[in-house]
Amino acid sequence: MSGSTARFDEFETVDWIHDGAKERRRQTEPQRHTEPRHQLLLRAYNAIESWVVVTLVGVLIGINTAIISIATEWLSDAKLGVCRSSWWLNEKFCCWEHKAGECTSWSTWDHAMGTDTVFLRYMAFVALGTVFATTCAWLVRVYAPLAAGSGLPEIKAILGGFVLRGFMGFSTLVMKSVGLALAVGSGLSVGKEGPAVHMGCCVGNVVSRNFARYRRSAARQREIVSAAAAAGVAVAFGAPVGGVMFSLEDLSSRFPRKTLWRSFFCALIATVSLQAMDPFRTGKLVMFQAAYDRDWHVFELVFFVIIGVFGGAYGGMCIRLNLKVAAFRKKHLAKWAVAEVAVLAAATTAVTYVNSYTREDMGELLSYLLQECKEGSKGWNNMCDASQASKVAWSLAAATVIRAVGTVLAYGCKVPCGIFVPSMAIGASFGRLVGTLAQMLHRAHPSWHMFAQCAPDTPCITPATYAFLGAAAAMCGVTKVTVSVVVIMYELTGALNFLVPTVIVVMIARIVGDMVVEGGISEQLILLNGLPFLDDMEDEVLDVPVAALMCRVDDVHVVREQGMVVDEVRRVVTTDVRGFPVVDDVGRVTGYVGCRALARAVADAGIDQSATIAFDQSVHRAGVLQLSALVDSSPVTVRPQTSAETVIEIFRKLGPRVILVTSEDDGQLEGLVTRKDILRHVRSQH
Repeated sequence: MSGSTARFDEFETVDWIHDGAKERRRQTEPQRHTEPRHQLLLRAYNAIESWVVVTLVGVLIGINTAIISIATEWLSDAKLGVCRSSWWLNEKFCCWEHKAGECTSWSTWDHAMGTDTVFLRYMAFVALGTVFATTCAWLVRVYAPLAAGSGLPEIKAILGGFVLRGFMGFSTLVMKSVGLALAVGSGLSVGKEGPAVHMGCCVGNVVSRNFARYRRSAARQREIVSAAAAAGVAVAFGAPVGGVMFSLEDLSSRFPRKTLWRSFFCALIATVSLQAMDPFRTGKLVMFQAAYDRDWHVFELVFFVIIGVFGGAYGGMCIRLNLKVAAFRKKHLAKWAVAEVAVLAAATTAVTYVNSYTREDMGELLSYLLQECKEGSKGWNNMCDASQASKVAWSLAAATVIRAVGTVLAYGCKVPCGIFVPSMAIGASFGRLVGTLAQMLHRAHPSWHMFAQCAPDTPCITPATYAFLGAAAAMCGVTKVTVSVVVIMYELTGALNFLVPTVIVVMIARIVGDMVVEGGISEQLILLNGLPFLDDMEDEVLDVPVAALMCRVDDVHVVREQGMVVDEVRRVVTTDVRGFPVVDDVGRVTGYVGCRALARAVADAGIDQSATIAFDQSVHRAGVLQLSALVDSSPVTVRPQTSAETVIEIFRKLGPRVILVTSEDDGQLEGLVTRKDILRHVRSQH
């Protein structure tokens, strides 16, 4: 794919081996100089500090999510009207003490202006939605460009061992939070669940940077980011276990038991904090939680298969079409990001207002689609009225198409945007459509043999459960995540009796989706945007030796073990590399030294530029700057004939920044290879 390594230079590579060695030295050094009676206190402090950080991160993620949920709901309702008694209240809280249809405090915009004009309501909806989205795009472009998008592809790259400066900073967190409320409230076909992961990671990074133990260790930083990512998913869906599973299955490249435990604790604290805030005043963690007490029948498996096939087909086509839109956006609309969002918002709100199912906020729509019909009730928008079933079916079909097109166009524009809930809304609309059609078929032909299992005194088919399964299928189709989706949907509904159908539709969606396109939307955007990510190469077959991929010795900056002067070293450290092989007089590798540590040591020494520097610990002469303590005397080395697959496994399992390639007979340096070199070669073959 053209440009598939475009952003490599923005990322720095983490050396997990070097980072781990430094962390072990930091842990043992204080104990050597601490009295035995104080060592126990030191260990206790270190253990408590970890839990304090995780607790702070969880609490702040829960509070931030609650505030965004409140702001999003107000902005969504503001497009439709205003509370005349208290303008800062959304429709639900404005009419909290009134029965449905009896609230006089809430006015649509035409009534607020003293008229009764549908066109004025329509124009207010379009205008306010466009203003919200345009404001969001402008704020993101000016103050935090890295806040655009979902952030999931970058988070995967960061957890895989790369660093993107500023991506998880405080300004990004603020703009992501503000922008997300504006983007979702504007009516664009975007969700806040994907960006919730990015915001969670930002909170984790900002909090942990205030603790020296985490600030100095990339491994400990990764532990907190993994836990924060799990908490972000947990508060997005009200599913702490599902959040941990999602972080394990889709985000984290390494997930040891300690990280698993702390991720679960962080997700639990975040959901408890969100529950305490209770942003919807319903006791629910998310707006679209539901519960089912009815069972399913064997004949319904036919309809479940249809839903699963749709979920996979939608996911695959959505990914393919969105990649084409993203490529067009990069090529032609890069300079017009704000204008693009304005036009997209105007077009989206102009179309979605016409259909009552797309006019609603997607979270609220899901809450309606996932609710069972109560006996004697017509339900929201007459969904439970048998006489209106045909009209409902057509409206659901139109809503499915409108939202699918809107999601393909909107996901990836320069505002904070997620694809989870839009996909769930699309799948739920289609599922409810299938359930409604199945219910119509049963009402028309109750004596058919396939309906023999139906009890005469209870509803045979529950369209809400079809919507629930459709949401799971579409989410799996677009993300290619399976176990996590099943767990999340179970936590949303508690529908244990629908666990088997959920697994069936999710597996079918995954199989069909893989037939359309390999990998989920995040993996495909990693390739399109040129992000470095090594763990997506499990199926790659590189039938070449490492010598074909390495940077050859003639192009490598090296430092000599003896004989270099300060001026030479200062010129070397000004290059754009992160470290240098150390070689002896005949070119044999004796170690590896980091660029930053070397530059800092030379600057702090304050000696004459003609002074000699030695990296050999056996040299002890007057006037020689001894820097052997900076040298890693046992760098990872391989032979030129070593297969590329072996080198990939070394990078994946051990995590070095660089592997030195030495000759087999005398250990002379022949070149070096980095993770980015491997990725460049692989992506150049596609």
